[in-house]
Amino acid sequence: MGNIVVFKNFSNFSEYLNQKNFILLDGATGTLIQKSGVKYDHVPEVLNITHPELIESFHRRYIDAGSDIVYANTFGANAYKLQDSGYSVEEIIGAGVKIARKAVEGTDALVALDIGPIGQLLEPAGSMKFDEAYEYYKQQILAGKDADVIVFETMTDLYELKAAVLAAKENCDKPILTTMTFERNGRTFTGVSPACAAVTLTGLGVDALGVNCSLGPDELEPVVSEMSKYTNLPLVIKANAGLPDPNSNEYNIMPDKFAECVCSLLKYGVKVIGGCCGTNPDYIAKIKSEVADKEYQPQTKSVDTTVCSSTTVVEINGPRIIGERINPTGKKLFKQALVENNIDYILTQALSQVQGGAEILDVNVGHPEIDEKKMMVRVLKAIQSVCDVPLQIDSTKPEVIEAGLRYYNGKPILNSVNGEEQSLATVLPLVKKYGASVVGLALDENGIPKTAEGRFEIAKRIVERAEAVGIDRKDVYIDCLTLTVSAEQAACRQTLEALHRVKTELGCKTCLGVSNISFGLPNRELVNRTFLTMAMEQGLDLPIINPNVESMTGAVRAFRVLNGIDKNSLEFINAYNDAVPAAPVKKADSNVDIFAAVYNGLKNEGAAATAKLLETTDAMQVVNEMLIPALDRVGEDFEKNKIFLPQLIQSANTAQECFDVIKKHLTKTSGTPVSKGKIIVATVKGDIHDIGKNIVKVLLDNYGYTVVDLGRDVDPQLIVDTAVEQNITMIGLSALMTTTLKSMEDTIRLVRECKELQNPDGSSKCTIFVGGAVLTKDYAMKIGADYYCRDAKESVDTAKLVLG
Repeated sequence: MGNIVVFKNFSNFSEYLNQKNFILLDGATGTLIQKSGVKYDHVPEVLNITHPELIESFHRRYIDAGSDIVYANTFGANAYKLQDSGYSVEEIIGAGVKIARKAVEGTDALVALDIGPIGQLLEPAGSMKFDEAYEYYKQQILAGKDADVIVFETMTDLYELKAAVLAAKENCDKPILTTMTFERNGRTFTGVSPACAAVTLTGLGVDALGVNCSLGPDELEPVVSEMSKYTNLPLVIKANAGLPDPNSNEYNIMPDKFAECVCSLLKYGVKVIGGCCGTNPDYIAKIKSEVADKEYQPQTKSVDTTVCSSTTVVEINGPRIIGERINPTGKKLFKQALVENNIDYILTQALSQVQGGAEILDVNVGHPEIDEKKMMVRVLKAIQSVCDVPLQIDSTKPEVIEAGLRYYNGKPILNSVNGEEQSLATVLPLVKKYGASVVGLALDENGIPKTAEGRFEIAKRIVERAEAVGIDRKDVYIDCLTLTVSAEQAACRQTLEALHRVKTELGCKTCLGVSNISFGLPNRELVNRTFLTMAMEQGLDLPIINPNVESMTGAVRAFRVLNGIDKNSLEFINAYNDAVPAAPVKKADSNVDIFAAVYNGLKNEGAAATAKLLETTDAMQVVNEMLIPALDRVGEDFEKNKIFLPQLIQSANTAQECFDVIKKHLTKTSGTPVSKGKIIVATVKGDIHDIGKNIVKVLLDNYGYTVVDLGRDVDPQLIVDTAVEQNITMIGLSALMTTTLKSMEDTIRLVRECKELQNPDGSSKCTIFVGGAVLTKDYAMKIGADYYCRDAKESVDTAKLVLG
């Protein structure tokens, strides 16, 4: 474990946060490095070794301006980004923290170990596994043991940030600040919403959370205000100085305006303030001056009880439907799917329940013939790659429970804990550690009490024990247990009475598996629906039902309208306005067409449907009339924020499975594989960021283009040579940093000057499209590009325009 830090005149960081009015961070290090004109190889963190005095001078300037915490120059010092630098993580981080420690000597300033994204996408959108990310972060945290605070910043993937936070909490005792980077659509690059970030990170136990980079402070109010509704933690703002001018590298918001905009956000509970790209010590000094006469305004979250995925928050503010069908109990086909590893079958169950109206999905994969722990993790990841609803992890085995909680992306529900001492002692600490909600079953060592009083007393004991380990009672959902009325008719009233008491006396949310009530009776649907309505009237919040039984789902929707929960009946109207689903999922035991398979990300189903179609349909007809329209629809919904990056990538990978089948078929029948043309993609010289370029590659691949990926930090001459050798006339270039835009311009110029890539009249044969966070359309045109592509979807549109 790391050393416990004494925070100057405070005993711990919580006291430091609570007693200081505002905490000022530093501004950009990269901006000062650029202004200094110093040269470095590979990553700016090597300056800790080659120019330590320069880095120390930056820290001192920020401390002199008023910074309470300075970030060590360690942002990109992970093993992935340093692999070709000639230095180890320990060398770079050790030097960076040492420099910062020297700079704060004789002052009250603290040193933060600054940690940014690894630079690879985690599964399911990418190939990096959660445990691999964890190990990268663990290495950095151990190397930065002499820092006072750990900061994770500029994060776009909540799953990666969860790995980082767990690595910190499991390997040191230092306080943690986290900030994510949001775009103008109010979401991160991977689709994370401010609400999901706030809910998940609060649950994981960070000390403060917020936003940095990407936007200026004048554009952050929607993000910050949404975060404040979902957490009581102090908020962090470390905004950019507006937008950069690619021509001059100057940002467009000056210190006075920056500080004014920041002050306008203090009402949302902002306490920790600094600057990101484009800021310098002048900005920090101005902020210090502007907040000197202002008071911190702590906020109380207005949305109390929530669960979430990485993209969708569900507020438990009335009956919310939990889908019950991902469970092998009494389901022969489901058991067979588990044994045969038929994940697509399970995914169709998930998708069809969401289409039916489920807002949360229960996931139970317990079966004696399989490794339940491995299957739980696999199924959770698979469902989260195609569905954005929150999940309920359903198991009684501690090792399965912990694995599910650890690898889930967001804040889940755990089903369940009960009143037995062993269950309470084992399960509740895991719920607290991973920031989940939990279902508490009103049973103990003596079984299920027959009376409402007995069940209430167990529920009360569960709530008290949960609070004792730091779990808010609003995160405990009590299940008073539904018994079969045909066998124990009086038990129905006891369940409803216990439910009412839990809701009114304990103030907890409630949960029930509804269908148990009708076993052994005819017309079970009528009994289930009536009991469901009775239970909702007594305060049932989370009915676990089959959402594909319309009468059950309809009863919940109508109840929400009639009780004034569904404001203006909007949810009800949307459900019954005769809208046609975009890509309906057929029953899991029926054939799935290619369009539905691609849209919903069902790889095996897509490949099987493609093979069957090729028996009677021309290959190019399958491509042009089925595959491409499906991908186009996915792209349109992505642009409209109806789906997000994980679903986009899953659909693209499904299309790739279909294309692979088509390629094999064409090679076998005609000897010619299908290809719409070759395209080079590369991240330019000096830039080691390649996530955006990799997503472009995936989409282009799946639209039928042959992509030659030259990687990152690519020499311009290699791009030219590859184009000449392979006769490629379309090139895509990516750059994330303003400092590498010159490399992009040099590459374009070299391509244009190459005689072998020119037409007889001297014009260029090559079409060049460019993209990256720091680019604008005007600048792209200025440096000689043919097209500016804002995202991967526009890259595909450009390829279709140029190559067909």
